[in-house]
Amino acid sequence: MARFKKKKSAPTADPDGKKEPLTEAKVPDVSAPETEAQAPPTEPPMSAIESSEKGRKLNQLFWMRVALAVIAGSAATFIFDNIEGEDRRWASIGFMIIVFFGTIIVAKNMRMQLPPSDRKKIVTQAIGSYVFLYLFTWIVTYTLVNVGSVSSGINV
Repeated sequence: MARFKKKKSAPTADPDGKKEPLTEAKVPDVSAPETEAQAPPTEPPMSAIESSEKGRKLNQLFWMRVALAVIAGSAATFIFDNIEGEDRRWASIGFMIIVFFGTIIVAKNMRMQLPPSDRKKIVTQAIGSYVFLYLFTWIVTYTLVNVGSVSSGINV
């Protein structure tokens, strides 16, 4: 047997369910305190020129990090070639972090005019792309350089 929910709305006066047209226009209460949605913004609005310059510099930062990830990942293969075992992995990851901090310093010197809510974009812009491209490039170049020296049982 099916159960039905009880209606919670008040019954209408008109049995046909039709509502009478409104005769008075509702005027919002001006004396009510402002809510957070109506609060004026604390940041000054950006002009079109400032926002396009900001976008251009963030785009430049993105592609700089992508290019540095590929270059540093390839360089890590040759820089840490004489280190053996686990130390090679940790040295390469440390190198990746150092290069990323270098890009943060370069980004701060680009003097981007970012509002306070976007200050973290200097750090977070392209961080995922940077890490994965660095690791991918490092692994691929290491594999290509050392493909003939490892006897894995697979004939190439």
